[in-house]
Amino acid sequence: MRASIFYTPPADHPLTRATSIWLGRDAFTGARTREADAAIDPLIVTPARYGFHATIKAPFRLAEGTTLDALDAALAEFCAGRAPFVLPRLSIRRLGGFFALVTETPPPALAALEKDVVMQFDAFRAPLTEAEIRRRRPERLTARQRDLLDRWGYPTVLEEFRFHMTLSGDVAEKNRDEAERVIRDHIGDAEGTALVFDRLALFVEPEPDAPFTIRSVHPFGAAPR
Repeated sequence: MRASIFYTPPADHPLTRATSIWLGRDAFTGARTREADAAIDPLIVTPARYGFHATIKAPFRLAEGTTLDALDAALAEFCAGRAPFVLPRLSIRRLGGFFALVTETPPPALAALEKDVVMQFDAFRAPLTEAEIRRRRPERLTARQRDLLDRWGYPTVLEEFRFHMTLSGDVAEKNRDEAERVIRDHIGDAEGTALVFDRLALFVEPEPDAPFTIRSVHPFGAAPR
């Protein structure tokens, strides 16, 4: 079993509804949301398993002596002391070989939140196994990213963190134009909109390669600023 701390909009948010249909699965309920689609399904194999989200603390096995209930309670307490902020102007961008929703001007509060979550919840994370390290392809990482992987269990945290909400897996270069067209046909209405970042969710993978589902959602405690 692995846990992760993600951001996702509310279940009834238009973006959540649109992306749940796009990914073919609702992470809140685990239910399928559409029939098979030959144009979409090859693009979303990996992101569909995780559900629509932005990673704040990447999936991890629980450390010895910790429990999912304790993690859930700690996350609720953490969120009660945070204030919401706005993610301005979402846009669809290609990041390497995959497509994601990003914000062009991330607010300072986002980086501060990510840093606090990564550090404060690391006591719940079991050390990486050698197999887990190999899956991160350390030979492709920079020296700093390898240091971050060793210390925090993930290579793109802290100053390497870039907010994104994944919409596709890796797409072959020859197929990227068509993939972008299909994505924009289904998710394009999200461009230019803003999101209120006012919650964190605890996602759980019950066994290796199983779909992630949302165990709990914890709203932030203060009024938006």
